Order: sequence, then C-alpha cells, then structure tokens
Amino acid sequence: MSHIPEGLDYTNKPRDYYENERPEMVAYLPNEVKTVLDVGCSNGEFGAGIKRLTKAEVWGIEPMIEFASEAEQKLDKVLISSVEAAIDKLPGNYFDAIYFNDVLEHLLDPYTVLEKVKSKLKDDGKIISSIPNIRYFRTFFKLLFKGEWEYQDEGILDRTHLRFFTKKSIWNMYENAGYIIEKHEGINGSSSLKPLLINIPLLFRAKDMKYTQFATVARKK
Repeated sequence: MSHIPEGLDYTNKPRDYYENERPEMVAYLPNEVKTVLDVGCSNGEFGAGIKRLTKAEVWGIEPMIEFASEAEQKLDKVLISSVEAAIDKLPGNYFDAIYFNDVLEHLLDPYTVLEKVKSKLKDDGKIISSIPNIRYFRTFFKLLFKGEWEYQDEGILDRTHLRFFTKKSIWNMYENAGYIIEKHEGINGSSSLKPLLINIPLLFRAKDMKYTQFATVARKK
C-alpha cells in the first residue's frame, strides 16, 4: 500500500531531488545532540551526514519505499510511512532535533503535524525546517506582471506542493502551533541585484523577496 498522498506523482522527479545533503540546514543543528529525526529523509544521506558529524542516533520517516530502503542502511531506524501516520509510532519526549527539510509544504495539514510532533521533542528540543518562499521575486513577478502560475517538477511551484508560504505565514504557523521561534531567516538567496532595486521604492520592506526558502528553528513553549 502506498504512503504517498493520493493524486500526487513523485515519480517524475530527478533523483538528485531526493539526494541533497543540505549543508546549509546542517548548520542549524543544535550542539551536542543525541537523537535526531529527519522527516522525509529520502535515501538517508542528510541524516547520515549528521551521524558522521555528531555520532547521534538518527531516525527517519520516508513514504517512498525505494528511498526508505536505502535510508535503512544508513540510519538507526526508518519508518516507511507518511509523517501523519508515523507520529503516533514515535517515542515521546525523545528527540533533540526534528528536521522538516522542504516537507511541510507537501502536507495537507502541516499545522496539525507541527502541533502533534511537539510531544516527541525533549523539553529543550528544536524543530528545524526549510520552507519555500512563494514571495521570491522571480515567482512573484511572473504572477504580478505576466499572470503566470505554472506548476513545475521541482522548485517553489513544485506540482506536489499542497501549501504555499511566505516569511510571515511561516512565523505565524509556528506561533499558532505553540512554538517559540529562535531563528527565522532567508536561505539560498539570489545573487541578482533585482531584489535590491525593487526594494528601494519600497523602503526595503520586501527584503524577503531575495530568498527561495526560509529556515526556521523553534522550540516548544
């Protein structure tokens, strides 16, 4: 039985979509972690990197059997399941860090997932996520000036995204789910001068348009 949400096709994505080691997200890992959960762990390469770096016990959740089978060779435990179905199988008050690397936007109800997974964190545990920014200037301008909203195989308008977020809406999602945000910043920003030039008449009130994603680190209240 497939654990992929009905109607979503992940089979046409390039393999490197599932194999990104995400060094920019490893940088947010807390010091001296002993237990880490990687939600949407794919083939386990990201978690394996954390194991090499910290010697921590790393779990993964991955719905695609092909990649979960690879992850099982690299991580300490892998649940072949959707995150929604896996949460109740996780031990309570157990993880120092739970990663959602470009996962929450794929969920039908990421808000409830964040609320439920909170009980799986240790008292000082962290949720760490990267989420695409729909206000990224290239995507935003295609909509504003060309009226284009064309889904793609990957990227901000990935056709498997069910939710779309801005810097502000990510912040609100975490706060409403009962978290205290410790870090919230743009990552993988464009080197183009266009976001800077756009911000001059806007008095630099749209600096978030530079970034393709936002990284967030939060702890439970």
